Amino acid sequence: MSAPNRKGTSGSYTEGILLFSVMGLAAALLGGAWVSAHLGSSIAGIAAPPAHPIELLASLFKQEIPWPVQATFIAVGIGVLVVILGVMVALLATRSGKNKTRVDKAAVHMGRGKDLNHLSTKGAKATADRLGVVDSVGVPLGRTVAGKRPMWASWEDMLILIAGPRTMKTTSYAVPAILEAPGAVIATSNKRDIVDVTRSLRSAVGDVWVFDPQGVAEEQPTWWWNPLSYVKDEATAAKLATHFSAGSREPGAKPDAYFDTAGRNLLKAYLLAAALDEKPITQVYTWLTKQADDRPAHILREHDYEMLSDTVVARLREPEKQRAGVFGTALEMVSSLTDRNVGRWITPGPGPRRPEFEPDMFVRGSGTLYSLSREGEGTAGPLVTALTVAVVEAAEAYATSQPGGRLKRPLLGVLDEAANVCRWKNLPDQYSHYGSRGIILMTILQSWSQGVEVWNVEGMRKLWSASNVKIYGGGVSEVQYLDELSRLIGQYSYINVSRSSGKSGRSSSRQENKDEILSVADLTSLPRFRAVLLASGAPATMIETIPWMNGHHAEKVNASLASHGQVERGPVAPPVLNEGDKDS
Repeated sequence: MSAPNRKGTSGSYTEGILLFSVMGLAAALLGGAWVSAHLGSSIAGIAAPPAHPIELLASLFKQEIPWPVQATFIAVGIGVLVVILGVMVALLATRSGKNKTRVDKAAVHMGRGKDLNHLSTKGAKATADRLGVVDSVGVPLGRTVAGKRPMWASWEDMLILIAGPRTMKTTSYAVPAILEAPGAVIATSNKRDIVDVTRSLRSAVGDVWVFDPQGVAEEQPTWWWNPLSYVKDEATAAKLATHFSAGSREPGAKPDAYFDTAGRNLLKAYLLAAALDEKPITQVYTWLTKQADDRPAHILREHDYEMLSDTVVARLREPEKQRAGVFGTALEMVSSLTDRNVGRWITPGPGPRRPEFEPDMFVRGSGTLYSLSREGEGTAGPLVTALTVAVVEAAEAYATSQPGGRLKRPLLGVLDEAANVCRWKNLPDQYSHYGSRGIILMTILQSWSQGVEVWNVEGMRKLWSASNVKIYGGGVSEVQYLDELSRLIGQYSYINVSRSSGKSGRSSSRQENKDEILSVADLTSLPRFRAVLLASGAPATMIETIPWMNGHHAEKVNASLASHGQVERGPVAPPVLNEGDKDS
């Protein structure tokens, strides 16, 4: 059992409270009697009673001095005032505890006060001013349980959020972050709600693009993106091939050491050949179905990629069974290209000319890109990943050309459902670097193991460590991860009082002990609207999450939803107004 909830260890505190209560009551009675006697005597026009309280009480008890009726009225008045004050205190205590949860006791042993100054509104605003960011404080995180102080990540912090299903990740973190973004935004998801809630407000500051090849939001392809526009050389072709490889593999599936690598390398060569020959990406699938077609090898040779061309030729001359295995693996990686609906989003197609999405131009503005996909068979996740990487790398290139090497208006990337629809293999290696470029990423996962499936244990630890702001939002039942998290949160000291009695009388002993502030059981059962914040330079902090429905954008968002015939969203928990929200 965690220390804040430990039974039988609070004897010293209970005794202290009882002692001070008795002393306070005695002081109130003594003070009330003194005031009543002196004021009453003055009003009655009789001699003043003794000034010393003890002497006064002794004289009254012995009836050596009179107690005028005026003193009685004053004493009654003081008593009424004390009762009223007590009732008010009780009401305030009841009201303040109305929204408390069973883990809130732990907050007093966690981060608060000056330790959190850099995460406060004032601290985040100072960072924004230093970076030249206007009209935005930072990324909202919630508010502290102890003190009700708003918390923010700055525009140079990288974030990771781990919380189980239906823990309000999107409503409490993804949406509020998007609504506060001062520049361009890219958001991934497997649900449409992130689009519905934020689209109208974001359209007021820039163009909105919804990449929806699987019809998650029932969006029509009024524009298109050419994945091969990202491919400039062998390195970028290899990255794109890796996105297809990672995104097409089932979670937990182990790749074949030979065929997976060989298939990915073949796909790299064909992607580069298609880009050089200005073919649509669907041509790659067609080439792979024709194992004897040597056109890709000729294209590569024509553009001075002789060694890569030789690799393709060697692959074509392999024994039939071996060649079929390699080509079959590559075909499986790009199987999503066979979906006609997917193809409409990544090829110009027939009919009226549609605008083409250009990452290089997008990162210079304040537009919003929503990239949606479902997980499972036929997923367009590899394309979502490829588009996300294309945008982020375009932002990095643009930042490099800017004074100080960073974007003046940060680009915010909200990678919701990252392990399902945006399996970016190299993300852990790049994470800390992007923060220095003004590219702020928030990676949202349902569990630690979900991240391990994508990046393996070492990669997941690297991603976790590279995040300046780490948030655990409950709903996870992985003992090893929660045990490590409990250790990061730290321990709490308490006094254990032991009492014994014998022939020589009663005795007691006091011993200081330590226990976890939050145990594994506390963390796995973390209530809704509570999260643990671990930020660089601060102790672990218990925070109250604030869904967008309870935030200051709620009225505008609901007006937008209503104008589009959608259901408005009311507050999901009673909003508590307090001085901390005015902050600090």
